[in-house]
Amino acid sequence: MPLEFEITGMHCASCSSRIERALSSLEGVSRATVNLAAEKALVELVPEADAGRLRAGIIESIDSLGFGASWIGRGDDRNISDAEIRWERKMERQQAELAGRLRETCFALFFSLLLLVLAMSEMLGLPLPEVLNPHVHPLRFALSQLFLCLPVLYAGRRFYFTGLPALVRRAPNMDSLVALGTGAAFLYSLWNTAEIALASLRSASGVPSMHLAMDLYYESAAVLLALISLGKYLELRARVRASAAIKGLLDLVPARATLLAAGCLDGPREEIAASRIKAGDVLLVRPGDRLPVDGVICEGSSSLDESMLTGESMPVDKGVGDNVVGGSLNLQGAFALRAERVGADMTLARIIGLVEAAQGSKAPISNLADRISLYFVPAVMILALSSSLAWLAFGAEASFALRIFVSVMVIACPCAMGLATPASIMAASGRGAQLGLLIKGGEVLEKAAALRVMVMDKTGTLTLGKPKVTDIVALEPEVSEEEILRLAASLESFSEHPLAGAVLEEAEARRLKLLPARNFLALPGRGVEADIPTGPAGEEKRFLLGNFFPAEEGEAASFSPLARELEKAAGQGKTPLVLRRGGSPLGLLAVADSPRPESLETVRALKALGLRVLMLTGDNAKTALAVASQLEVDEVLAGVLPEDKAGKIVELQKSGFKTGMVGDGVNDAPALALADVGFALSSGIDAAVEAGDVVLMRGGLKGLVAALELSRAAMRNIRQNLFWAFAYNVLALPVAAGFLHIWGGPVLSPMLAGGAMALSSVSVVSNALRLRFFTPGYFRA
Repeated sequence: MPLEFEITGMHCASCSSRIERALSSLEGVSRATVNLAAEKALVELVPEADAGRLRAGIIESIDSLGFGASWIGRGDDRNISDAEIRWERKMERQQAELAGRLRETCFALFFSLLLLVLAMSEMLGLPLPEVLNPHVHPLRFALSQLFLCLPVLYAGRRFYFTGLPALVRRAPNMDSLVALGTGAAFLYSLWNTAEIALASLRSASGVPSMHLAMDLYYESAAVLLALISLGKYLELRARVRASAAIKGLLDLVPARATLLAAGCLDGPREEIAASRIKAGDVLLVRPGDRLPVDGVICEGSSSLDESMLTGESMPVDKGVGDNVVGGSLNLQGAFALRAERVGADMTLARIIGLVEAAQGSKAPISNLADRISLYFVPAVMILALSSSLAWLAFGAEASFALRIFVSVMVIACPCAMGLATPASIMAASGRGAQLGLLIKGGEVLEKAAALRVMVMDKTGTLTLGKPKVTDIVALEPEVSEEEILRLAASLESFSEHPLAGAVLEEAEARRLKLLPARNFLALPGRGVEADIPTGPAGEEKRFLLGNFFPAEEGEAASFSPLARELEKAAGQGKTPLVLRRGGSPLGLLAVADSPRPESLETVRALKALGLRVLMLTGDNAKTALAVASQLEVDEVLAGVLPEDKAGKIVELQKSGFKTGMVGDGVNDAPALALADVGFALSSGIDAAVEAGDVVLMRGGLKGLVAALELSRAAMRNIRQNLFWAFAYNVLALPVAAGFLHIWGGPVLSPMLAGGAMALSSVSVVSNALRLRFFTPGYFRA
């Protein structure tokens, strides 16, 4: 698992790109990813690397760049309490930063508004007191602007304290652009103020100074700082909101729990901190309580609300022996809970870890923006300087060249490029968790949006995975149906296959006594065989129970009753299990697995999204086609052995199709891993969390379409953000450089440039936050 670090002090995409490049160059690091929106770095090490030594080196490297770093941990050693403490500290820091920025922004806006009214009074037609009239008292007019500008500079001091040192380190960022642009406007105005003061001293000789009073840019520097501060405040507030999903998950776990010392509801009770719970402890859960850990109900029963974990709104009934998950809400009765998984082993802890990792990840689509942002700030500085010098060379006044310089410096917005992708991924991952979808990273979102083929396993995915024996047929007159079932159940007693469970369940329902089976052998994808004693003498004979395969159709022709029964079962979508003694068929059991209620609608929805849907199964072709016909699946891959499923996925990929696979995450693990995106169907929310790229926590197919729709919505959102970020900079920079003025067009005011820059990053984050309200078109939650 990668090392995770929390990073402070990043202000734009240039910052994150620079850190990423520095970490990637360290010896022992195979890959580093820095996420501006999540303020995190994920560092993957080469296998032989010393993690302890490198951890210190990574922190030192980040510190040397002028940023702060702290180690969070590894992805596999988190627990709820540590995550909660870390997030509480982060939220406290962010709230304190928000409050500080709000105070500074209000302070700056107040003084910049006064300064703007004073500086623009003549243009706005507002009367000024005689003592401030620039035509009569130019020095007082200039000094008044200077004194109103100084509080705004103080409020925006962070831009200078971070931007100028970054420039000295030859690693300029967005703050460097703001510091240089506003600083140049201020220093130019300060020089003119000094000229006015000197002219006032020489006023007896008639040296004019009024024209200098009209050539001040204090208001530009002040309004720029105020607007950019406002934009940064709104941006930070939006980023804090994007983290709300994880905070909501952390809030599911109570801080305290009630320990039942005697292990039963009637025993003594002790209130303890949830962090002290150990595996094996028995806890009391009252109505209205949230479960503090994963465990098993050992006494009592109730209905639980698991909606915050799975997105499923309907309560789930639980009784003695049922597994329950920490974070669920107990709605009705009190019960005793035996703790089984605590701390980092809890399902909720793993979910939080996956969501955190997803929010800290990047999508490949962001690579271009990251590469450009690394060189963006130096390029803007060169453009600003060359543009202003060019205008001077063509005879423009110094004040005009200054306006060009300041406008280019402050209108550039690397923040928008840096936030375009991570802000959308954070919002989409958080919304997915609320809908019961665990999406493991931005790369998964991008791949899922590009899928063109969806391969769906039949048993347990399109069907409920709870097969039932529907027919028993004896093919030999001396063998009864009951004996067929007894022999079949005896063979299946050692098997864990779902079909074996159906046979054993039917035998148990008929209260049949099973026979001992020896020399048991499982034949993957075909069936089972074993030696079973039969007859009065107890002579052992070899029996085989399994599917009827196309390779043996010649045998079917020799036994027409068997062929007819096989044809009948397959036509009804049932799986036939043929019982053989030696090479002779004795009977047949037909097993049916009902389709999930949502399977047909899911297939229709996938087709509506433009996907090609295939069903993958080990059943014979006739049975598979019958089920496919019910579910409107047009393409079937039948008779595929478990070990061959992955190969079918590879064949589709070699044909040029982006292929997704839906399975239960257990026997489909190789196919899920090889698919472009593996969707693991979780039959219980404590299972399959680690399987697949997307985990459908509801345990049904409802989340599959929602996951695809969410991924497409996220990619649309990212493309919108990237388009806006690039289009804004491509269009704004030439305008700010005065290109329109060459053909008689307007010149962009520095104040308008700063306002546009502030709105650019805010609009990107606000657009990303729309994903928090995403609602699937199918199976609305």
